[in-house]
Amino acid sequence: MQLAERHIIKSTENRFVEIDGLAFKSKNLCNAANYVIRQSFVYGWGYINYNEMNRLMKYHQVYKELPAKVSQQTLMILDKNWKSFFEAVKAYKIEPTRFTGRPKLPKYKDKVKGRNILVYTIQAISSKQLKKGIIHLSGTNILIKTLVKPEQICQVRLVPKCDSYVIEVIYDEPESTIDENQKELVASIDLGLNNLVALTSNQPGFVPLLINGRPLKSINQFYNKRSSRLQCQLKGNRKISPRIQRLTRCRNQKVDNYLHHASRLIINLLTTKQIGTLVIGKNAQWKTEIDLGKQTNQNFVSIPHSRLIEMLEYKARLIGIKVIVQEESYRSRSNFLGLEPIPFYGKTEKEPVFTGKRIKRGLYKTSVGQLINSDVNAAYNIFRKAIPNAFSNGIESCVVQPVVNPLKVKVKGEGLNASHVNK
Repeated sequence: MQLAERHIIKSTENRFVEIDGLAFKSKNLCNAANYVIRQSFVYGWGYINYNEMNRLMKYHQVYKELPAKVSQQTLMILDKNWKSFFEAVKAYKIEPTRFTGRPKLPKYKDKVKGRNILVYTIQAISSKQLKKGIIHLSGTNILIKTLVKPEQICQVRLVPKCDSYVIEVIYDEPESTIDENQKELVASIDLGLNNLVALTSNQPGFVPLLINGRPLKSINQFYNKRSSRLQCQLKGNRKISPRIQRLTRCRNQKVDNYLHHASRLIINLLTTKQIGTLVIGKNAQWKTEIDLGKQTNQNFVSIPHSRLIEMLEYKARLIGIKVIVQEESYRSRSNFLGLEPIPFYGKTEKEPVFTGKRIKRGLYKTSVGQLINSDVNAAYNIFRKAIPNAFSNGIESCVVQPVVNPLKVKVKGEGLNASHVNK
């Protein structure tokens, strides 16, 4: 598996100016190549692939301003964007409901403010410096200290992010395998708002875990309030400012940090309990079709649940845990204690009727008066949708009273300077 060691370069650092200049040159090359491809496509002359585009741009000034390997990678990324566009158009024609609108052509980047990603392959990195644990990018004065072994490094990417740049050192990390006996033990997750995660399992005596989601709500509410105030101060048609970019970067870093700690907590618990499979509930377009009221919609959409799922997937794969992403319709309405059937959305002619209901926030009541935490009830039902026969022998060993983990946002100085995230 490929992972990334991340280094954040703020505008106050010495390396920022040189990186910004390189990103500007990469933008110029991307726009020049994109213009040729768009003209050829729009006027019906066909699509120009990477090999042909590289031949055409090889003698262009914007191509020569960057090392040849870097220019080639820029054109490869543009080629991938166009191929993704063609694939999206095919999928749109087959099933338009999967999209919010018809896919659009890859756009140009702003002439002045636009910046583009740069990719330095291992051939564009000094091997002499790499042996010392320092990455020296070809044709630059940029030096990056790394903890990654030289033989593991694949490439280095310079990614524009708000008012900063993120240097990503991409490296290979071997995956592990688990015992065959562990595959019989399965855990399931229901993602939410106030409770970010509700974790349950079919392991006898496993106590469900709730991870607090309110800190993320607090981060987003502060960001929305402050950014709205700053946008009101902008004049003319301006939509962004350095202060808003700085605010956005800080917000994204805090959210990413919280999600990393939450996902690490979950994976460590699964490892300790020797659980071999993890089921995560997620519906297609659940954020675009949500209708929970204006305020709840804003809070729910602002939480990057898909990013959390990605973190859980790659961290689980590293230690051999299998991850299943399961459609979760009706999981909150069905009665787990009664093992009610759980239909799939759109596959039933009539609206299903359930015996229990949620009587208030966080509490589900069955027809016989039994009470269960609503998020735990939902997580168990996601489990049953993925593995229907999981509780065929009864649920006597299932614990329904959860324990709450008051996970907090880590303050400055408590974490590492470089974080490892998946590519």
